[in-house]
Amino acid sequence: MTQKPLLQLADQCVKCGYCLPHCPTFRLRQDEAESPRGRVALIQGLLSGELDDGGRLSVHLGNCLECLACEPACPSLVQFGLLMDGARAYQVARLPRWRRGWLRLRLALLAHRRTPSILALLSRFYRMSGVASMVMRLGLARRGHLAVLHGLLLQVRPPWSWSDRVPHKPDPHVGLFMGCVARGLQRPTAEATLRVLQTLGFSVRVPPEQRCCGAMHRHNGHPDTAEKLLETNRQAFARQTVVGFSSACVAELRQGLDGLELCRFLVDSAWPASCSLRPLPALVAVHEPCSHRNLLRDTDAVYQLLARIPELRVVGLDGNDSCCGAAGTFLLDRPDTALALAADKVKALAKLGPRYLLTTNTGCAAHLVARLRDAGIQIEVLHPIELIARQLVATSGIEPSAPRPT
Repeated sequence: MTQKPLLQLADQCVKCGYCLPHCPTFRLRQDEAESPRGRVALIQGLLSGELDDGGRLSVHLGNCLECLACEPACPSLVQFGLLMDGARAYQVARLPRWRRGWLRLRLALLAHRRTPSILALLSRFYRMSGVASMVMRLGLARRGHLAVLHGLLLQVRPPWSWSDRVPHKPDPHVGLFMGCVARGLQRPTAEATLRVLQTLGFSVRVPPEQRCCGAMHRHNGHPDTAEKLLETNRQAFARQTVVGFSSACVAELRQGLDGLELCRFLVDSAWPASCSLRPLPALVAVHEPCSHRNLLRDTDAVYQLLARIPELRVVGLDGNDSCCGAAGTFLLDRPDTALALAADKVKALAKLGPRYLLTTNTGCAAHLVARLRDAGIQIEVLHPIELIARQLVATSGIEPSAPRPT
């Protein structure tokens, strides 16, 4: 998006301030420049030439999580996400070529199909060599980048291989979107998704040509790469119903594909009479990711799906209206803010004491797993589909595998 349309978007903001109490970074710092209204003013100054790029301006714009909690609260219907993406692209385009190249390379490495396998090897070395124990013993994993990287490395496992063959019939069939980072962090979620869909009678295809959804490229100022990835995925999933279990990926895919979020797909699908769910007398808390709450705007699907499990008590986590701090690459770029925002989630979970925490976002799940572990709180973090898979009974003879040890 060019400079003039961006200014037109920014000019829609009337600076009323209704967004302020909904913005996590404003609530954290009580700084006008850390609010949506303040950032719109900074973008206007940048685009008009009244403010120089860099310094404090870049810090304040970079601190935006793009959680979009401000959009539903805005009476002027300002498309803040579109504005922020455009402003970041404008900033990146003005950088020296070497810096643009470095940023592009960094994102390419994060999104590469081989990266989960490499990270799995690093994770194994980190855990088995004693380095992880030493880091914890010395108290090095309590803040900043080390805290975030330590928490993530403890979770990465060998990914689900693209070469795995999923048996399929002509109809009905769905295409499963796996994404990139999720392959290393959410293999159990992918396996549970396949199990449930096949048990319900769907044929599942996992196109090997699919790539990263492109969300982290778009939100980091590289919309051209995001569009290329979207086109690749559009071709990979041609003439298929696309289903994804990561709400952030589904939100991005909807810019060029009719992607369906898994919980909504299962709620709206007919279940065979031969399938039922075992009762589970337990309390579960639902974390509503910003991507699901503010982009897809359909968190009801999660609660409707979980309502199928008899005796299950489901509650929304206190503070669901505020970001946990994961926000794509945000937790890697600004770990101190990410840790501060997650602390409120940990306090709410410690007070509630559920048996499970359920969330539909890959980054949020990994971030919360690490923070709960650091706090010594034993709450299992799952995607809703994993709980469904554990409770699913198929009288036709197809049984989900037993729950994994925790």
